[in-house]
Amino acid sequence: MKKEAMELPSFSSILLLLLCAFTLAEVESVYFPGIYQSSLKKNGKTVKPKIPYKSQYFPQVLDHFTFQPKSYKIFYQKYLINSQYWHKGAPIFVYTGNEGDIDWFAANTGFMLDIAPKFHALLVFIEHRFYGESMPFGKHSYRSAKTLGYLNSQQALADYAVLIRSLKHNLSSEASPVVVFGGSYGGMLAAWFRLKYPHIAIGALASSAPILQFDDITPWSSFYDAVSQDYKDASLNCYEVIKGSWAELNSISANDEGLAEISRHFRACKQVHSINSARDWLWEAFVYTAMVNYPTEANFLMPLPAYPVEEMCKIIDGSSPQSTKLSRAFAAASLYYNYSQTEKCFKLEDETDEHGLSGWNWQACTEMVMPMVVTNESMFPPSSFSYKENAEDCKKQFGVAPRPHWITTEFGGTVSFSDLWCSNWNFSRIFLNFALIYNKNCLNR
Repeated sequence: MKKEAMELPSFSSILLLLLCAFTLAEVESVYFPGIYQSSLKKNGKTVKPKIPYKSQYFPQVLDHFTFQPKSYKIFYQKYLINSQYWHKGAPIFVYTGNEGDIDWFAANTGFMLDIAPKFHALLVFIEHRFYGESMPFGKHSYRSAKTLGYLNSQQALADYAVLIRSLKHNLSSEASPVVVFGGSYGGMLAAWFRLKYPHIAIGALASSAPILQFDDITPWSSFYDAVSQDYKDASLNCYEVIKGSWAELNSISANDEGLAEISRHFRACKQVHSINSARDWLWEAFVYTAMVNYPTEANFLMPLPAYPVEEMCKIIDGSSPQSTKLSRAFAAASLYYNYSQTEKCFKLEDETDEHGLSGWNWQACTEMVMPMVVTNESMFPPSSFSYKENAEDCKKQFGVAPRPHWITTEFGGTVSFSDLWCSNWNFSRIFLNFALIYNKNCLNR
């Protein structure tokens, strides 16, 4: 039987497919004012996902940018690989790992697996240093600023560059073009990788990458304004109920038995010690639901129905008018935490770090300073941001002060590409605040 020659898709076809797919993707990134949170939320009952990838470990150097003896310390960086559809010379699609276990991202990034057969692509997911199993100092990696000082985006990008070059060499496939993918912080890394290492990656596809959320490039209220608008679009009453629920929560906490009442009202597994626990529980539910307001059922952060924002608002709008705004807000938030109807009580405090996200606190206190505020137009309680207070908090927590303008110094504050569609290397695309930047005249040719 005669074998047909395996024909590689052209890079214009790769671009077209990815362009169409990611134009539809809308995933928001979340950073609470005054609270250093990862852009990703942990699911309280996580089971290690089954994924079609093999785990590998690469001997990575500790410090790529100095030549001191301690810089040459080796740690083993985890990466996942799937070569089911690949052959020598075909593209290599690389996911630039976020702030968490790489298995989790691989289990929730089906797009790359979907398109791999068409392009005969090798799929690689690289874990970010200081997350998951990729701990340079083992269980002592988070011990102090002396160890955490090696956790930053520049070292991570260099890790990816070294690993990719080594992988291509070992596969005897130096000619294989590389495209990097990422979402949220991983999307930021993908975009920055393309800028810093254009000789390694011919393009980057960055979904929901908030690379403009530094300095004064983007209005600091943009994120919470957008989240609030999601609920307002679903139902004006829903928006107003959530907006009014915070005052009711504060009034309950002012009573002598306030915390006990809140614990009962929120069906807490244990009595809460602070009103902030209840506030954050509601806050996170509304924010993260907007973040994953997908048109289909999903299980990325929590098991949720299709269009969960609309479903939350149906709960609020369908409640008795005599019920309090807080009780309606609680009922809506319960959809996020208990759509599966398996929770008998809720953990408002003492959450576990199922996905290994805790390194983000360090990053947010050093280079990833992304100012966000909440205005009176939002459905959330007003909140301000102060560089001075931020620095003081970080100094107390880690003994170091943030460098709030380092990211825009290192990577720039704006990205501009000219006539990319017409050039031979036309794969580079960057998505900023869900907007695609392209040259319309060139696109129409």
